Parts: sequence; structure tokens; C-alpha cells
Amino acid sequence: MRAGRSGFAVVLAGTLALGAFTAPTAQAASTGVKVSNLVLNKGKPIVVGTSAEVFPTFKYHLSWPSGLKQTDVNATLYLYHGTTAAKGVDNGRPIFMNFSSCNETGPAAADCEGELYIDPRYTLDANNDATTWKSALWVRIWDAKGKLKSQEYLPLSVTVQVKRAAKVTVDASPEPVAKGGKLTVTGKITRADWAKHKYTGFGGKSAKLQFRKAGTSTYRTLKTVKANSAGALKTTVTASADGYWRWTFGATTTTGGATATADYVDVK
Repeated sequence: MRAGRSGFAVVLAGTLALGAFTAPTAQAASTGVKVSNLVLNKGKPIVVGTSAEVFPTFKYHLSWPSGLKQTDVNATLYLYHGTTAAKGVDNGRPIFMNFSSCNETGPAAADCEGELYIDPRYTLDANNDATTWKSALWVRIWDAKGKLKSQEYLPLSVTVQVKRAAKVTVDASPEPVAKGGKLTVTGKITRADWAKHKYTGFGGKSAKLQFRKAGTSTYRTLKTVKANSAGALKTTVTASADGYWRWTFGATTTTGGATATADYVDVK
């Protein structure tokens, strides 16, 4: 897992990565390793559903004390939400690194990039995991004989929001509809439930009803409707032209936004 001089790669796959955090211990102390310019998921929130694995990207600049070689330094980036970086590993369920590669930019520095790994079936087990996660680097320093000299759980200043994925459906009827007739537009808002591992109703969320006239490229917002306690949406509009109907809503602090695949209605 340690590097070659021109660069190195670390792979931690699936549940094996969790085991990496229980490696032989050494005295926790400052290693002198520093991280700068960390970017998580291109600066965007991480949105996770109920089953699909997610691989958020990261990049950062790494430096280490003179006298050490790159092969002496092993760094594992992870996310946690807890009181300290160490407790985030020992007592929490971290979001850990899946892959990292580093290329030296000087005698004691490298630029690193890679990806994290999230499997919502195992990594996230409660909806309160939809929160702000902190970042940290698990640093280990090895001697020439491969013995672990020291290690550090280095907290970093960059945070990232992990959010529950959401969906919305739409159905406009009757189809076709007479011009000037009443069109009923329904739908349902759901979002990932990480405890139940399925999508459940997102009650009380407001969604915009939008229409795009056939032959045009722009949607217009006609009204905003609040979903009932089960996430159901329903409203009635007057049909005036052929076109596409959809519901859309924005993200919240815990949930990603969503837009329905539009429903085309022919107006006779």
C-alpha cells in the first residue's frame, strides 16, 4: 500500500477497507504530514440513494517532513461525523477511501487524487447520516524494515454534505384532452430511506408544476403545490396546447432535488 518514488496508488475495496482501520497500532502523535487544497466531490454535496454504490472524487496536496521518502508515508482519506477524527473511525462508520494515487511534485510533496466509496446498504444505516461530514487523513509512517513507527488521525478543515436522493413522478390525464378542458396533474415525491433501504414518501415538500409547449425548449412554472403527508401531488389546470408536463423541486439541507421525466399530453 506504500508508494513508488514516481507516484503511488492505494486501493481499498468494499468491506476490506473497514478492516484497514484496525491495522497494528502505534503511538498516536503528530507525523508532520500536512494537507492543503482539499476538494471533495468537486465542491458539491454527495447525494446517495438506496442501493447504487457512489464514488465521490477528491484531490489534495500532501507534504511530509524532510528526511522521509514518499514510500515511508501512507495516507488514507476518510469522512466521519463525530467529535474527533479518531473517534470517527473507532466509534463511527466512516466513509472511506476506495482509491488514491499520488504523484510527487518535489522532494517532500505530492498531488493526490482518488475516490471515496459509499454503499448505502452498509455505509449509511440511519437517515441522520444525511448531515455534514468532516474529513480527515489517517497517516502512518513506516521505517525501512516496514515497521509502523507512528500514526495520526489528522482532522482537515473541509466538510461535505451527504444527502438523501429524491425522486418525483408525474402523470397528466386525460390523454388526449380537449382544448380548454381540465387536465389533472398528479405525482409523488419520495426520497431514500437509509434505515428501510427503500424510497418513502417525502411529505410536506413543495414542488413546481412546469409546462413546455411542443416545439419549444423552455419550461414555464405555472404553480407551486405542496405534497400531502405521503408525498402525493395533485392539481388541476386548463389545457391549451400540446406539450410536456413535469414536477420539479430543489434540494434541502438533507435531501437532493429532483425533476420528473415529463409527460406529453396531446390537446385536440
